[in-house]
Amino acid sequence: MKAKFLAIAAVLTLALTGSAWAGNITVKGSTTVLPIMQLAVEAFMKANPDTKIDLSAGGSGEGVKALIDSTTDVAMSSRDMKSSEIDLAKGKGVTPTKFVVAKDAVAAIVNPANKVTNLTVEQLQGIFSGKITDWQEVGGEAGKIAVISRDSSSGTFETWQHFILQKEKVSPMALMQASSGAVLQSVSKNKYAISYDGLGYVNDTIRALNVNGVTPSAKTALDASYPVSRDLFIFTNGEPKGELKKFIDFVTGPEGVKFVKEAGFVPLK
Repeated sequence: MKAKFLAIAAVLTLALTGSAWAGNITVKGSTTVLPIMQLAVEAFMKANPDTKIDLSAGGSGEGVKALIDSTTDVAMSSRDMKSSEIDLAKGKGVTPTKFVVAKDAVAAIVNPANKVTNLTVEQLQGIFSGKITDWQEVGGEAGKIAVISRDSSSGTFETWQHFILQKEKVSPMALMQASSGAVLQSVSKNKYAISYDGLGYVNDTIRALNVNGVTPSAKTALDASYPVSRDLFIFTNGEPKGELKKFIDFVTGPEGVKFVKEAGFVPLK
């Protein structure tokens, strides 16, 4: 069902970003937050046919940059803004205002053919830094590990860096991907691959691993017992007003909870 949803979501993105009209509201940023926002945008425009919303995704960093440069009304981000970004925004007359839309667990994912079921944070750090190179070293069948990573503009990449890699750098041999969907596709086609992705992207084409013996789930994301748990955000320039406020209230209100659940992420309540 999730795979089908992602395919529909991709079509919706193309339809929205390829339209001839200029949107009244522009939304840019995280590919992780995108599935939630696609559902919200579709429902909001159906209920408010006079409002047009232009939606596109290129990573959290791109969304934050667009907010700073005043080229978007809403920035989607799977990480919080950095103090340096907030300072840069304020220097340009932009006042970032934060809204948390969901909780997430960034799952370590492998091909379904992989027999490994659990890895420690230390083992993951070794794998993604390139110090552990064969599955046999972590209890799997012999075979060179293919490391798949999000690119550096991704909030998911920065989350993984913070919780897993920490002071280590990602292996120069890692295949860097520009979107969550591309990560899934790469792992699903390579039995030696490992990567990471938001909980809403986990489907039957890949398999999520336990980390330190904890399963990534709604419960472990909410109580933060899963080692890679985070908030998902949207940002506006100052307190939203008018039609933008109406849309933000829609996304963060009771209707938004339904979209978060349908996209496979974890509502705040």
